[in-house]
Amino acid sequence: MITSFVLRALNGRITITIAILLAVAALVPALNILVPPGNPFHIPTYAVSLMGKYLCYALLALALDLVWGYCGILSLGHGAFFALGGYAMGMYLMRQIGPRGVYGDPILPDFMVFLNWKELPWFWYGFDMFPFAMLMVLLVPGLLAFVFGWFAFRSRVNGVYLSIITQAMTYALMLAFFRNDMGFGGNNGLTDYKEILGFSVQAQGTRAVLFAASAVMLALCLLLASAIVNSKFGKVLVGVRDAESRVRFLGFRVENIKLFTFVVSAMMAGVAGALFVPQVGIINPGEFAPANSIEVVVWTAVGGRGTLMGPIIGAVLVNAGKSFFTGAFPEFWLFALGGLFIAVTLFLPKGIVGTVEKYWQARKATRKASETSRGGDVLTAQPQAAE
Repeated sequence: MITSFVLRALNGRITITIAILLAVAALVPALNILVPPGNPFHIPTYAVSLMGKYLCYALLALALDLVWGYCGILSLGHGAFFALGGYAMGMYLMRQIGPRGVYGDPILPDFMVFLNWKELPWFWYGFDMFPFAMLMVLLVPGLLAFVFGWFAFRSRVNGVYLSIITQAMTYALMLAFFRNDMGFGGNNGLTDYKEILGFSVQAQGTRAVLFAASAVMLALCLLLASAIVNSKFGKVLVGVRDAESRVRFLGFRVENIKLFTFVVSAMMAGVAGALFVPQVGIINPGEFAPANSIEVVVWTAVGGRGTLMGPIIGAVLVNAGKSFFTGAFPEFWLFALGGLFIAVTLFLPKGIVGTVEKYWQARKATRKASETSRGGDVLTAQPQAAE
């Protein structure tokens, strides 16, 4: 069963992409750790963390593509699932600080001591254990997506109305997490991490391992998404995107199809957030900002929605451009981002990967038509030669 699952997921493009990701997962840490700093092939530790952040964003864009590109659900709330996964990881990292915090309390994080909390809130229990924290990384975003989707999809909320509701959910969570009495650090969030699984978060080796874990997890999620969209379920999923009423008329429970895809996508976004936090070193309510979710839509559109690989490419390219522009021309970054989105909408409506695929398909069709025409000419010429 597992073998058939993997074989169904793998095609030429997906196999090449996964191979590249696995090669990058091994090559970048090797160039960081094994190559001395003076060597031109050495990759500095800060660059490893920066590229790891790009891979986390790529995983978030892939999660959005699963629901938007293949199910037609334009979610403007995936930043919330990303942030919830990040907070789950951040809570684990905060529990690992122990007495090494500023106030030296072995149980309470520093911000709770500062706010005169007397005991650890019940929802922080268990986060001192890594397996429990990783379970929450999946469960919390997945549960929120399930509850939200249960009501939204059964009420047949679609289109722009669903997008607005997802954005409202994200904004409400942002306002809630900004409150100090929520127990999540308020405006400052969770930061000043020390260790993960007993290893220093700031250590060069830890940074390299986190990068490799991000690349491997992106490859695994790409494999999962490919298996879903290339299965029989995936064909129905595309049918829901293109003609929901017809799929419903054929007897399929469209709300269940949407709900399953939405929950899987939310879990993938939560994993991206969990990998993002230890590499960046902080998680705060700003990650819930609606603008962040809109940026994810831009990455997906630039790369090409409905292609799986496109959002990965779009997220890496746009964020690399953001790093360059915010350093060289910080006041023009938002204009550049808006101009990029407008240019893609006008000239590359299918995104980078979608446009390339369309070009190759047209070229293949032209070549096939040319060969067919040549074959017809040969068959027509043969009776004339016989005469």
